[in-house]
Amino acid sequence: MSPPSLKSAIELVGVSKDYRLDRSTSVKALDGIDLAIGEGEFVALIGPSGCGKSTILRLLASLEEPSAGTVKVAGGPPAALAAAHRLGVAFQDHALLPWLPVARNVALPFQVAGRAVDQAKVADLLRLVGLTGFEAARPSQLSGGMRQRASIARSLVLDPEVLLLDEPFGALDAVTRRHMNIELQRIWQERGTTTLLVTHSVDEALFLADRVVVMSKRPGRILAIHPVPFARPRLPDIMRAEEFHHLADRLTLALEPESRAA
Repeated sequence: MSPPSLKSAIELVGVSKDYRLDRSTSVKALDGIDLAIGEGEFVALIGPSGCGKSTILRLLASLEEPSAGTVKVAGGPPAALAAAHRLGVAFQDHALLPWLPVARNVALPFQVAGRAVDQAKVADLLRLVGLTGFEAARPSQLSGGMRQRASIARSLVLDPEVLLLDEPFGALDAVTRRHMNIELQRIWQERGTTTLLVTHSVDEALFLADRVVVMSKRPGRILAIHPVPFARPRLPDIMRAEEFHHLADRLTLALEPESRAA
């Protein structure tokens, strides 16, 4: 459920997803997912590898259809929001076009949507993600963290109602990843975009999210939903707090196959 004071921006009701491997064999990736995310909320989704976290994002991005149940984004089918270019997506692979400079990569969604490029918006987002001065740089000239910042800027350039993040920092080293967590929190607080983050990092989930959703191994089911009690803005020091470690241990325990944590 979403907090009662928030209108739902994302709703999954009774959602299951089966993949057919051949004529006689299928695999159930998701089973009976019920989840609501409020407008402006930041929710993190954690679970073991193969539990269907990325499948949920693909359903919300209209890249897949559920086998059962209903999926709504901004009150309608995900395809409608995607077609209106009001859905932002960023993956672990930044997917920047290597032959385009940073500014043109960030501006690309305008062209895909058939709109005139808003250069002021592009410049504002480059400032927001700390890439002012790198407008003309090619992706190969940027660090991994800078490429991910450019990818996040591109996902925000059309002012999406919903932002989907699938392990966007998973390939980065620990120091860069922590810095990017701080940057993402700052961007989210400034923009207030409804955000769903898939991550394998319990610490990352607790640092960024309003609520953390814990999924079971395949077929993916929701085991627990934990509100995160820490005030914002959160500084890296919070990760050394006793309460942070207590929650991290509790979530890690919930991820263990034999756990029955709720």
